[in-house]
Amino acid sequence: MSDATPQAGGHSEQQQSPPATGATEPGAAAGSDGATGRRPVEQSGPAATGTDGAAGRGAATGPSPVARPAGGAAGPGAVGPGAAGEVLPTDRSVRLGILLALVGGGLDAYTFISRGGVFANAQTGNVVLMGVAAAQRHWWEALGHLPAVVAFLAGVLVAETLRRPRVAAFLRRPACVAMVLECVVLAVVGLIPASAPDALVTVLIAFMASVQMSTFRTLVDTVYNSTMTTGNLRSAMQNAYEAVVGRSADARRRARHFAAVVLAFLAGAFGGGWLTFQWGVHAVWAACVVLAAGLALFVHDERMARRLPEAGSPGG
Repeated sequence: MSDATPQAGGHSEQQQSPPATGATEPGAAAGSDGATGRRPVEQSGPAATGTDGAAGRGAATGPSPVARPAGGAAGPGAVGPGAAGEVLPTDRSVRLGILLALVGGGLDAYTFISRGGVFANAQTGNVVLMGVAAAQRHWWEALGHLPAVVAFLAGVLVAETLRRPRVAAFLRRPACVAMVLECVVLAVVGLIPASAPDALVTVLIAFMASVQMSTFRTLVDTVYNSTMTTGNLRSAMQNAYEAVVGRSADARRRARHFAAVVLAFLAGAFGGGWLTFQWGVHAVWAACVVLAAGLALFVHDERMARRLPEAGSPGG
């Protein structure tokens, strides 16, 4: 999908903040593009001193496994393809990242074809077109871009509310709740006839994309975006360069992960475009099927996590 600003009413993409090349852990959200910050992996055990009698016993211990982020957004015990020996929450797994990228690419193709050349996943284009219209004193035209921006901001508020400790404890699976909400919104979008105002669909999809972007922000141990691809392309190439020049195994792993997500976004755009030509406005329901497969991953991983202690128990 082109990253250039589309036709009037369209949206372009925002880039993410660059990922760290070393093993990092995402922290709190920061910046206007939804990227999260990072902090170094915590080290366990005493550090080597090399002086004052430390010789022979002061070797540094290895790093502890990456700690799971607070907030309870993930299903418990989900197994993900991260670093060696690491057990990842499902919402950080590459498998789920690929499914969400399929949805992101498909929705961009859907809105571009069926709703007047609009990319509804990001709001850069809306903000720019609002400013241009205001500069020309076309006030009503400028205000016409505001609902999608407000819907996007509302999606961020919903996602952040789901991550609050009390809310997450009550819901138990806030990430799953976010995906169910996405399915409901997209099911409603598929019922809206082609004769309805395009702005109505744009607002709903902007809200849904914001919830997805704000809820699922980490691919294993690095910030990514499942609804846009510019930052993922940069991260894939940046890590590929570090893998070749710096001979970094972590960078090689991240390059593979980001390449898989970028290819999934492309596949989603192809499939979403083809289905929209075939089914029209109802093609958006295919995204509901993909999200349902993502929910099935949470159920599968939770069952597998329960079986592991049973297998390790006496007589298990």
